[in-house]
Amino acid sequence: MTIFLMFLGLFLLIMINVPIAIALGIVSVGTMLAVQGVSALPNVALVMFDGATKFPLLAIPLFIFAGAIMNTGGISRRLIAFASALVGFVRGGLAMASTATSMFFAEMSGSAVADVAALGSILIPAMKRKGYPGYFGAAVLSSSATIAVIIPPSIPMILYAVMSGSSVVKIFVAGIIPGVLCGLTMMALSYGFAVRYNYPVEETFQLKKVWQTFKNASWAFIIPLIILGGIFGGFVTATEGAGLAVAASLFVGGVIYREINWNHLKTATIEGGISTGVVMLLVAASALMGTILTELQIPQQLAQQITAFTTNKYAVLGLLNIFFLVVGCFLHSAAAIILVVPIVMPLVHAVGIEPIHFGLVVTLNLGIGQQTPPVASVLITACSVAKADIWDVSKVNVFYVGTIFIILMMCTYIPAIPMFLVHLFYG
Repeated sequence: MTIFLMFLGLFLLIMINVPIAIALGIVSVGTMLAVQGVSALPNVALVMFDGATKFPLLAIPLFIFAGAIMNTGGISRRLIAFASALVGFVRGGLAMASTATSMFFAEMSGSAVADVAALGSILIPAMKRKGYPGYFGAAVLSSSATIAVIIPPSIPMILYAVMSGSSVVKIFVAGIIPGVLCGLTMMALSYGFAVRYNYPVEETFQLKKVWQTFKNASWAFIIPLIILGGIFGGFVTATEGAGLAVAASLFVGGVIYREINWNHLKTATIEGGISTGVVMLLVAASALMGTILTELQIPQQLAQQITAFTTNKYAVLGLLNIFFLVVGCFLHSAAAIILVVPIVMPLVHAVGIEPIHFGLVVTLNLGIGQQTPPVASVLITACSVAKADIWDVSKVNVFYVGTIFIILMMCTYIPAIPMFLVHLFYG
């Protein structure tokens, strides 16, 4: 009964537009007062502080800050120019270049919203000038940006690793193959749309132009090599890799390209600070709720009830897929991970699901949630940039979301897809 009242209260607060972090705090404190009395209140600040000060979480503000610097440092523009020169000669090449650029940008920002905001402001107007409908450009950028939560370094992956007690690096590695598969299938779909609706060929292939744009973007290519090479090579942790991302972005954007001034840096700092504040307040509030749920043994009770119904891990994965697809429609990915993952982890362990494998399942589900109303944070951002109607965009976007769903099903029931590189590198 207690858990029902907690989630009913949380749902009602969210429905009247109370911020999720505040709603979590109100419900958690109310439950503590009802169950433990006033004497439990001094623990509120201690639990929230402890929950928000875990070392791996430091990677989140650093990656957000690095992405904000890249937005203002000329890095995005050079990546787009190279991708266009490389595939612009193919029908629908600019749409394919949008996906390719998103895949590359994802390796540096870790945020889908940052991806679509940074690249969409350049690519969507360019696609319109070339004759693509605005709703199509928004759909391509919106779905492609979701690759940022699958390809490392992914902020939702970092949150999942902290909430589940898993290795950040291993879950990063597990996202490589699914992320590449998502990108390639989206590019193939863009080509199919371009052929069917006779979308334009942007330019003829010129090896000289490919080489020139490659040289212009060469310093940008070094950034993911530094980040991912350091993390996967075991030289730095994910958190230290995020610090390297900031340093490399400042060096490339400010010293090499000379496009970062104090105003740009101020804007990037404010943008990064606001985004970080939202995420970390969620983390702190969820730590409070997680403590209460643990004390009430809610996760253990859930695990017992489901395992009494079935112990087949693939049946359980199917149930959890449905659950996270629904949750993703109503909660932002960070909130969903923070709120739900600690509850279901005892069940995951009980039926023998590998936590790293499950992390990819969660991430893909919540990536789909970024594209599905009513929350649809990435889709709404893309529609805002494109000035397009969300329902017109969704009519095209549903096909791109379908490719993510196919990859989700493959990763769920063929664990070798996400786990191959993990087992190869870590046994």
